[in-house]
Amino acid sequence: MITDRTLFPDEDAFFAAIEGALKAGVRAVQLREKDLPTRELLNVVYRMRKLTAEYGAKLFVNDRADIALCAGADGVHLGQESMPVYAVRKIAGDDFTIGVSTHNLKEASLAEKEGADFITFGPVYQTPSKLKYGAPVGLEALNEVAGEIGIPVFGIGGIKLDTINAVMKSGAHGIAVISGILSAADKEMAAKDYLQMIDAVVQR
Repeated sequence: MITDRTLFPDEDAFFAAIEGALKAGVRAVQLREKDLPTRELLNVVYRMRKLTAEYGAKLFVNDRADIALCAGADGVHLGQESMPVYAVRKIAGDDFTIGVSTHNLKEASLAEKEGADFITFGPVYQTPSKLKYGAPVGLEALNEVAGEIGIPVFGIGGIKLDTINAVMKSGAHGIAVISGILSAADKEMAAKDYLQMIDAVVQR
């Protein structure tokens, strides 16, 4: 699950929503709050690290490897304009998990070559949070990337309950979600629904 605190009236409501999803069994949280100043972001990451640890979930910080390392997060998720994977690896070491946002096969292949542990690929479908990346890449492109690279690929972008099956069958190792959970009236129930659907697809 990827965060977006702008969906909530205050920080307490934001963390309550994240905890609801964690209670449901969400396995990892990517803190994606790009507009926060460094000190404020660090404080949020410390609090999120404590919360995710209580539920045995992994924590990734968007872009800021320095803050992720400082707060004891499990890893960082890099964008195309971020520090390259190999540079982060030199600082952070082999036990630090590094993910990369990708939008085409060239970016995905480079991320793998530079040593990324996983990538997100999308937007698979139309979604407001990914409009700046252009038209959706679609399932065919997802299938191509999943077939070409050896690291896990997580589909991202507009994935709803009724499209999980198609995304996973296209080769995705898993999915990343923002609004599908955090915009739902009942965050915990929404997270449960997503997890149950994913587990059902995997078991099949």
